[in-house]
Amino acid sequence: MGLPIPFFRTLIAAALAAVLAFAPAQAQQVMTITTTISWTYDDAGDDGGRYIDEDAALLGDETLAEDADFAASRRYAPAPALATLGHARAKYGPFSVIDGATVRMAGDVTSATPRQFAAMLAAHPGLKRIEMIDCPGSLDEEANLILARAIRRAGMETVVPAGGSIRSGAVELWLAGLTRRAAPDAEFGVHSWADEYGREANDYPANDPVHAEYLGLYREMGMDAAKARAFYAMTNATPFDDVRYLTRDDMARFVTIH
Repeated sequence: MGLPIPFFRTLIAAALAAVLAFAPAQAQQVMTITTTISWTYDDAGDDGGRYIDEDAALLGDETLAEDADFAASRRYAPAPALATLGHARAKYGPFSVIDGATVRMAGDVTSATPRQFAAMLAAHPGLKRIEMIDCPGSLDEEANLILARAIRRAGMETVVPAGGSIRSGAVELWLAGLTRRAAPDAEFGVHSWADEYGREANDYPANDPVHAEYLGLYREMGMDAAKARAFYAMTNATPFDDVRYLTRDDMARFVTIH
């Protein structure tokens, strides 16, 4: 059975009043994120060089315009001082290719992200590592689970570097790494998912198939049955409009971190 669509498992403050009422002290300030179209420069060709937008080539101008309109008005839970993305050789949605082995991720997962990830791997087959800089979560939970499995199939290493923050559905993407790394100050934010009707995980019966989607994913990512249940229960104990921040040591209770 598929997931209720769409899931809005991201740390967007859709109801600002609710976030301010329930967020922890360190999360009382929010910041507005605006969209910047990133370009890479190709100095090949008779024209002496040209700009290439990988997203436009992949998805078309209409999709980019829709994403920009949405991003201009959304708000995020606060993030720490983050490492820079650095100079990108190419950009695919939230992914910025830094060198032949490394891609950095910053931004949401949308319905387009699995296709962007596949196109990136096809163009850069030597990529081995995803550094997750600032990842708020997913706007499409089904796409997020597809992406998590794609990361695992590709055998990639997932890394939260110093100052990095991953929240909500992005935590599943980090769990998907064949090898996982995290800096001592890495931040992991978890909370319950919510469907399009505002129902959260604990509003569904314990035997509802929707829960099996997550428990199955955690088993695929290396947790035993007991740890998968414990991790799922822990995330869903925090309401969608709130966030619980975990440390590297907290995550090490559930999975191996190198």
